[in-house]
Amino acid sequence: MSPILCISDIERASAELERISNRTSGEQQEKAKMIVEEILLKVKEEGDQALFNYTKRFDGFVPDPLAISNEILRTAWEQTPKGLQEALQLAHQRIKNFHEHQIPKDLLIQGKHGEKLGRRWRPVQKAGIYIPGGRASYPSTVLMNAIPAQVAGVKELIMVSPATDNGKLNSVVLAAAHLAGVKKIFRIGGAQSIAALAYGTESVEKVDVITGPGNIYVTMAKKSVYGKVGIDSLAGPSEVLIIADHTAEVSKVAADLLAQAEHDPLASSILLTTEKKLADAIPKEVARQLQEHPRAEICLSALENWGLIVICNTLHQCVHLSDKFAPEHLELLVENPHEIVPSINNAGAIFIGDWSPEAIGDYLAGPNHTLPTSGTARFSGALGVETFMKNTSLIEFTEEAFKETASSVIILAESEGLHSHSESIRIRS
Repeated sequence: MSPILCISDIERASAELERISNRTSGEQQEKAKMIVEEILLKVKEEGDQALFNYTKRFDGFVPDPLAISNEILRTAWEQTPKGLQEALQLAHQRIKNFHEHQIPKDLLIQGKHGEKLGRRWRPVQKAGIYIPGGRASYPSTVLMNAIPAQVAGVKELIMVSPATDNGKLNSVVLAAAHLAGVKKIFRIGGAQSIAALAYGTESVEKVDVITGPGNIYVTMAKKSVYGKVGIDSLAGPSEVLIIADHTAEVSKVAADLLAQAEHDPLASSILLTTEKKLADAIPKEVARQLQEHPRAEICLSALENWGLIVICNTLHQCVHLSDKFAPEHLELLVENPHEIVPSINNAGAIFIGDWSPEAIGDYLAGPNHTLPTSGTARFSGALGVETFMKNTSLIEFTEEAFKETASSVIILAESEGLHSHSESIRIRS
């Protein structure tokens, strides 16, 4: 039997969901923060030499040269099997098509007294994308970060990713980067790579925005440099929450829970169901699917610590618990999913119906797979084109518009005790 916890007490379920949501906070975060602050300072002061030292210490090699050559990139693509090339190209096209619809429109409004008010969008000049390494390699994350940046019109895109101890990056990650048109790639990872992107070194140019998920050290580094640069979000471990009723198939629910658990020992897989039979059957089916599973140890660790099955009285109760948790990924394996979609307020992405497993969104559905985690879907959404853009307000008053509003501006300025604000209006009146 799988070690996943199964409960029907809703009050206890709410407490468990809170515990899972906070799984990376507290002492672990504080320890990581102290380490990260030292790394950031060293990279800021010592530049490339700090990158060499930390990469040797953490990854087991000296990254000299730091950059991956265009020839290596091209070769990685050419040596990629044809079927994989075609899958990457399909993903690239679907992701690009979706994100092209996100380009924000400039706004210009004509006021009744002739004034013009607007908002203008422009891309940042340089963006850095972090692509995780470690337990797995993610060519899909290359596409999900690089494509919206390019659709936004970013002129320079710089990618960083940790290599293995032989100094090599995953060839499929490089192939995806080649396909996406990324030309500057550095084989560095961790907090040191975020520092390099934020502050710049002799080899790595500083950027305006940093995006991409990473471990707790990467996340804490992004948090520390925010303000010096923009960031997409503070990504935590991945999570899926499935709402299922009597129509859900045991094998599919178990497979979808495992698809999340295999990411990382900190990944969370949660099932909220109105069906006790389904809840009772899932642990046995998970155990069956884990036989000969290549990542069984990771799955078991994730399920034991951060897995949960809750038997609810109604689908409304399921939705209420889900909204409190605000999952990164929410699957609806119910008879009439569209009846409950309008009542869901907090989710990074909603996967509707039996034919929309979370894995399809990870790779090529089109919407971005870089999503808010750890409850942050309450106030944020997916990475997108606007992540790599900023807007500027445009204000042009006519004399008539000025005179119509001047007295009100003077009153407001004086109410705040700002003499020169009111004088700058009065002197034109």
